[in-house]
Amino acid sequence: MKRTMKPKNSGGKAPDVNDPKFLPVIEAFAGDRQVTRGRMFGSVSLKVNSKVFAMLVKGKFVAKLPKDRVDQLVASRIGEYFDPGHGKLMKEWVALAGTVNQWVDLSKEARRFVGGGKT
Repeated sequence: MKRTMKPKNSGGKAPDVNDPKFLPVIEAFAGDRQVTRGRMFGSVSLKVNSKVFAMLVKGKFVAKLPKDRVDQLVASRIGEYFDPGHGKLMKEWVALAGTVNQWVDLSKEARRFVGGGKT
């Protein structure tokens, strides 16, 4: 039986996935009981230990990674520093269009970074 992830403190209602491209990222964590869904910047997000590690914002995948890794992704033109909308670029957040496979791989990296090791 496939487990449906539900956000904490939501009355048991899972937020809608507003872009089906994000569904493989969500499904990658279906067996991880520490990962929950929530909303951030008006979009679905994934959390571990109540901290967001991946989300979809305006059609772009966004993940929290170590600053050095974000710098590497930006330098290689795979991603860009995430701007939450107030003009300040976030040094530990990367945004990219990319492919869904990249999204899943980077979300696993982000889960390890934010949650301390487990994927």
